[in-house]
Amino acid sequence: MTNFSHGRAAEAAAAEFLKKKKFKILAKNWRTRYCEIDIIARKKKIIYFTEVKYRQTARQGSGLEYITPAKLRQMELAARFWTAENEWQGDYRLAAIEVSGPAYEITNFLTEL
Repeated sequence: MTNFSHGRAAEAAAAEFLKKKKFKILAKNWRTRYCEIDIIARKKKIIYFTEVKYRQTARQGSGLEYITPAKLRQMELAARFWTAENEWQGDYRLAAIEVSGPAYEITNFLTEL
């Protein structure tokens, strides 16, 4: 399986996890010319702009370690683009889901970065 395939499978697992937690998936792989967000979901009156990080093994370290200050800035830019485009006036959060192993297990979910 290619890295792209692993990434898509991890994103699918993350979306299913969110659905089970009563989130409504608004978009997957939303992108503009300048930025992208893996999953945009809503729960109650909050939008979650969610980065999905996959690691095959723990030897690679935590996927969340790869959410750098530059990535956070890119996520914030994407959130601002999306909220403007969709005229969203409510609250939003930057979030992350870590997916690990061949079974694509959710190993961490941060609802506020």
